[in-house]
Amino acid sequence: MLDLSYKYMNLQLKNPVIAASSGQTKTLDNLQKLYDNGVGAVVLKSFFEESLPKSPKMNPEENYHPEIYEYFGYEHDKYFGLKDYCELVSKAKAKFDIPIIASINCTSADWWFNFAEQLEASGADAIELNVFNYASSKNFASPNIEKIYLDIVKGVKNSVKIPVSIKLGQNFSSIPHFVSGLEQNGINGIVLFNRFTDLDIDIETFKFKTSFEFSEKHEFFVPLRWIAILARQVKCGLCASTGVKGYEEVIKFLLAGASAVQLASVIYQKSPTVIGEILNNIEEWMKRHNIDKLESIKGKLSFSPDAEGVANYYMRSQFMEKIAEVE
Repeated sequence: MLDLSYKYMNLQLKNPVIAASSGQTKTLDNLQKLYDNGVGAVVLKSFFEESLPKSPKMNPEENYHPEIYEYFGYEHDKYFGLKDYCELVSKAKAKFDIPIIASINCTSADWWFNFAEQLEASGADAIELNVFNYASSKNFASPNIEKIYLDIVKGVKNSVKIPVSIKLGQNFSSIPHFVSGLEQNGINGIVLFNRFTDLDIDIETFKFKTSFEFSEKHEFFVPLRWIAILARQVKCGLCASTGVKGYEEVIKFLLAGASAVQLASVIYQKSPTVIGEILNNIEEWMKRHNIDKLESIKGKLSFSPDAEGVANYYMRSQFMEKIAEVE
């Protein structure tokens, strides 16, 4: 019998396919559909500090975290308070025998730790930190940005005993160095990479607006590269995200060294049934290659222990090869 089980952040998954934080993971009904189609774990829709009832309405013009605008536009009444979120965690944990990972995003330092403690008490199996911070001032140096992340991780890890992961954007000058620092501060998992809304301009109204598109398949190459580079340099679990459209991307991420793979856009585009299709295709692939245990392929194509030198050499040689093809 084929074994698709994987371990991610000390969580035992029946398979490495995780439903990423999105509108698809914010209700029990949605979670039931994902569960019925065989998902290995779920990351609940992020709870944002801004969704606390501080005022009757939130101002869409404010500079909130991009994901708060959801995939299909901003609607304040879609967001619920922390009490309701904790109840969702408890009910999901009681109903489904898969890991339930809570996701939080805060702007105030103390709330990270307060939220984390309450989510652990509600029964969450793990917490995913959804951090967003741009260096928008010339006076704000990159080490200051990294310190914010490191302090958040250290504080949350000191507040809870369950595993903690962090979902990163790709705009860091040295991802291996930064991830190593996160690991030293206790992080259990790294999700590569977060996708944010994009800035756009309406040329008729002369106003800024936001744009968010579903991920495209070509986007998976960036996290694939970094997972292959990081896999033998860090011990924390690596979770791939972005650009997954089918079983091929899942397998490639696992070969590169991922412990799990998150899906979001493809679930919106094809419905939760796509999870079952992906799992069936993975099993067929395993049969074709006489692989009994899926976890046995983990990291087989990650870079060698001398990852920095090998990665640089490999990427440069491939670059030169491609340039020669088009000249």
